[in-house]
Amino acid sequence: MRGKRLSDAVKLVVSLAACFGAGLIGSLFTRAAIPNWYSLLQKPFFTPPNWLFAPVWFLLYILMGVSVFLVWRKGIKEFQVREGLIIFFIQLTLNMLWSYAFFGCKSPLWGLVVIVPLWTAILLTMMNFYRVSKTASLLLIPYILWVSFATALNFSIYLLNP
Repeated sequence: MRGKRLSDAVKLVVSLAACFGAGLIGSLFTRAAIPNWYSLLQKPFFTPPNWLFAPVWFLLYILMGVSVFLVWRKGIKEFQVREGLIIFFIQLTLNMLWSYAFFGCKSPLWGLVVIVPLWTAILLTMMNFYRVSKTASLLLIPYILWVSFATALNFSIYLLNP
């Protein structure tokens, strides 16, 4: 029993580290672009203040890490678990890629090109996770809602900045 708890603790730490690592990589592209590019863009009325993004993403990465942990702990030998982890890491990669496309390339168009498959990958992750752990799937609801909002924001910025 003690070995299982230790194994679960390691899996939780690795799960959280993977999510926060993706966030850190994405932030490398974001931080540099905010003061000199993003601040100059025309934005829609529903754009949140810049200070809100970091705490929201902090919470989302915690929820994502716990979610993937709950699936991983069911056992990597199960096909549904392996499939879910693969889809999860595809969406996590797309999450980082969006930061590069939008902020790194300074392109709302490329951001849109990435965020639509990201949203789809999140939905597929949730559907797969639901079969393994309903809680893991439900923990991703705030994430898909935020990315839905981000998609509308990205699209609006694209339209306002031809």
